Amino acid sequence: MSGLIYWLDLAGVTIFAFSGVIIACQSRMDPFGMLVLGAVTGIGGGTLRDLVLGVPVFWVAAPSYLWVILATVSLSILGFHYIHRLTRTFLPVTDAFGLALFTVIGSHKALVLGHAGIVAVLMGLMTGVAGGMTRDLLAHRVPMVLRQEIYATASIAGGVVYAGLFTVGLNHVPAIGLALATTLGVRLAAIYWGLSLPTFAWVESPEAPKKEAETGLSLPTRRKARVKMIRPEQSRRRKR
Repeated sequence: MSGLIYWLDLAGVTIFAFSGVIIACQSRMDPFGMLVLGAVTGIGGGTLRDLVLGVPVFWVAAPSYLWVILATVSLSILGFHYIHRLTRTFLPVTDAFGLALFTVIGSHKALVLGHAGIVAVLMGLMTGVAGGMTRDLLAHRVPMVLRQEIYATASIAGGVVYAGLFTVGLNHVPAIGLALATTLGVRLAAIYWGLSLPTFAWVESPEAPKKEAETGLSLPTRRKARVKMIRPEQSRRRKR
């Protein structure tokens, strides 16, 4: 089982490192910038997870992760002429696979250490989104997890599925498969159909002017504040 987790982790690091390289190219960074974004995306979430859990950081114990990042970035630099040919959906879809892999890895590690299911879900979420958030902030982009399109919700769904199946004692391989399918299914559906959660906005609207009973003069208009829920379809219409 540990071998499967190790290879899944390496696959997640490779995918996220490549997504960091793509963002670096879009942001016109030099090779060092590509390496930094690739490394931050690939191992940032797992590093934060291990620090929170109080265990040795995974890439310090196994430097092979660093070599994988270096190889990914080096190959990307050699083939940088082909990066611009990638479609617009390539990065979100690639990122979705990395999110699914890291969600399972983070949840599994917390559960193996004996933590509660809710902690495992949070560790899966942290592993999946923290590296990408740091990557986007360094590239001066709005992080994917903070956009309207469903992202963190997909990770939470996958983490809940894995923690639940792990708790009831289902075999690790089908549990991993179902959790990966859940995260991927939710995230890819959000990309394809543009699914998003409703947002809440602080809206101020002027009240109707009132007149004093004695003088008949209009009083100064006051603004009434309230919180309004905006449905995804309304938000999309406004953007258009």
